[in-house]
This record gives sequence, structure tokens and C-alpha cells, in this order.
Amino acid sequence: MAHRLAAERIILRGWTVEDAEAALGAYGDEQVARWLTPAMDRVRDLAGMRLLLQQWTAEDQRLTPPAGRWAIERREDGQVIGGATLLPLPPDDEFEVGWQLRPQAWGQGYATATGLALARWAFEQGIEQVIALVRPANSRAEAMVRRIGMEWVGETEKYHQLRLQEYRLRPGDLTAPGWLGRQ
Repeated sequence: MAHRLAAERIILRGWTVEDAEAALGAYGDEQVARWLTPAMDRVRDLAGMRLLLQQWTAEDQRLTPPAGRWAIERREDGQVIGGATLLPLPPDDEFEVGWQLRPQAWGQGYATATGLALARWAFEQGIEQVIALVRPANSRAEAMVRRIGMEWVGETEKYHQLRLQEYRLRPGDLTAPGWLGRQ
């Protein structure tokens, strides 16, 4: 199960089936879905989202920390605004950080806070680096990974059968405050 993580403005917590409507607001939105990996089919309705959340919850029970999937919840009102992942990525099992926010939450610093929280969590657990994979045309994601101090590694076709920009972050690269840790 994903550990509960806290940052200044967000809480990262495990998903529940009751989160389906909020999750659909992110994963089902065309502006978000266009950047998802081919393995992540776009979820189009509440029934499909509930099924996917059940699957994620079951899979998370088998994951070893720091790996997991989280709902991103705003501290101020408890509203779920998207999801985040920290998962080992074959073939090398490097830990990839990912985030998907509903468009109404874009541009407010939530993705940055999420990326930092997940990276710090990974580093606390002894992971030496995390990576992010960005599609070349996704300028918002590129700006976000640079904001948290990620370094461009280069282009790769190693993952998801796509040509992607690879970024990495190591513990010494962290730049922004706001991490509160586990709660």
C-alpha cells in the first residue's frame, strides 16, 4: 500500500474506489490522456475508472516501498486533483516519477510539489535516483521536471515503445523546500 506523504500544499495518499469521479477528471480528460503511455488506455467512464482503481489498489498491495500510486489531494479542502506514481520501470527497474493532474489544477504548483514529495520519499528509502520520461512536445512537463532540478539525460526509445526525453534527479539535486514527510 502506498504510504501517506505530505507536502506543504498537498497530501499523497492511496487510492480508493470512492475516488473514481475525481480520478476520471484527470485520467479521462483528453488534455491529460494524450500524454499517457500507450499501456495506459484512456478511461472514459466511472465504471472503467472504478475498475482501474481496484486494479491499482490490488497491485499496490504487492509493491515494495517506495513504489506506489497515490491520489493527490489538496490540503486546503481535501479535493483529489489527480494522481501520481513512483514505479520501477523495466528493463532496468529505475524508479520513474509521474503525475497526472486535472487541467483545472494546472499552473498552481501542485505537480512540482508532487514530484518533489515523491523524489524525497524515494531518496529516504535509499533510492539513488529517480527518472521522469517526457514526450518531446510536452512543454509543461518539461518545465516542471526542470523546476524541481531534474537534469536532462537525453532521448531514449528504451521505454514504452516511444521516443522520450529522459530526466533524472539525485538527492543532491533537490532545490525546493516544503517537504513534511510521512504522516
